[in-house]
Amino acid sequence: MIESLEQGKRWGVMADDLPPVVASLLTALEARPEDTALRLHLAGLLLEHGHVPQALEQCSLALQREPANQEALTLLRRATGQLPGAEPATFDWAAAESQVAGISLDDAQDVDEPAVTFADVSGMDEAKRRLELAVLAPLRNPELGRMYGRSLSGGLLLYGPPGCGKTFLARALAGEMGARFYAVSLADVLDMWIGSSERNLHEVFETARRNAPCVLFFDEVDALGQKRSHLKSSPAMRGTVNQLLSEMDSMAGANNGVFVLGATNHPWDVDTALLRPGRFARLLLVLPPDRAAREGVLRYHLRDRPLADVDTTALARRTEHFSGADLAFLCDTAAQGAMADSLRTGTARPIGMRDFEAALREVKPSTGAWLETARNVALFANSAGLYDDLVAYLKSRRMA
Repeated sequence: MIESLEQGKRWGVMADDLPPVVASLLTALEARPEDTALRLHLAGLLLEHGHVPQALEQCSLALQREPANQEALTLLRRATGQLPGAEPATFDWAAAESQVAGISLDDAQDVDEPAVTFADVSGMDEAKRRLELAVLAPLRNPELGRMYGRSLSGGLLLYGPPGCGKTFLARALAGEMGARFYAVSLADVLDMWIGSSERNLHEVFETARRNAPCVLFFDEVDALGQKRSHLKSSPAMRGTVNQLLSEMDSMAGANNGVFVLGATNHPWDVDTALLRPGRFARLLLVLPPDRAAREGVLRYHLRDRPLADVDTTALARRTEHFSGADLAFLCDTAAQGAMADSLRTGTARPIGMRDFEAALREVKPSTGAWLETARNVALFANSAGLYDDLVAYLKSRRMA
């Protein structure tokens, strides 16, 4: 009875509505999740007893393992009311209204996303190595850090084409850390009243200092730390840049245990005073993924979708210069094509290579414009050597 009640809670149905044989099959599936025949038998029973959403879930899980399984596809069509003689499931509006009648917006809660770690980041080996040394090593080995005079402090600026994973890498760092991670947006800092932005920025750093060790992550740093020579007509923004310089180079030495991680697509627009030791001491180029990384990104974005003979290795070869965001969009476009075809034919089918062929005719790499701009900066404005790694990359692409 207790087991049946727990299954009912998980499935959102009353315990009396859950047949004992279904509870038994669920228990068996937990021990043998790879048993597709058992899963489809369960889906059929659920469908017979009117539990359509749960039956659809089991069909979907079966198709993830065996995309061409005819029994699963037949059950899926029955569950969606597409077989001749099958009655489509009707929605009980009266019951739905009674369920939501007592719910207010105050009852809503944010749902935390699953933690992302470095294991979820394909490629970017150099970036992960740098973050390991600069951030994770002092946290995991405080005694060794003290021996070598290394602590969690200073800053690192990630730069590169948009959509190549800078923010995703920051999220992965947060997942790897056993310490606090604060993502600071422009809305947290900028204010219309003179002096308020500076106070907000000071409070951000004070919060970080009180909760050290921690990492402060500023996305789009070029918007918050623009070159002051570009802000002659905006004294308020100049004050914000000055405040950021002051906070990152605290004269009281109060930033021990606070590491500042920044990301930008336009490092050449960041005030040069921010790009020195004690502030953003190092710039780290985050490039479009290489072939192995592209294959990993494709697999990541296809992991929960039904597939049929999708060759991610071949796709990785054909998507040179694609950013991580381009690859995610490619997967979405292919999935959209498969879904549109399923709706048109009335038969659900998995995503195949023909869907990716159509998507590749539509989706093009977006990194070209950035690389052209970066090329001019790297070739004609690199006297300090800040962009040597970018120059090396452009030479490898025969763009310099």
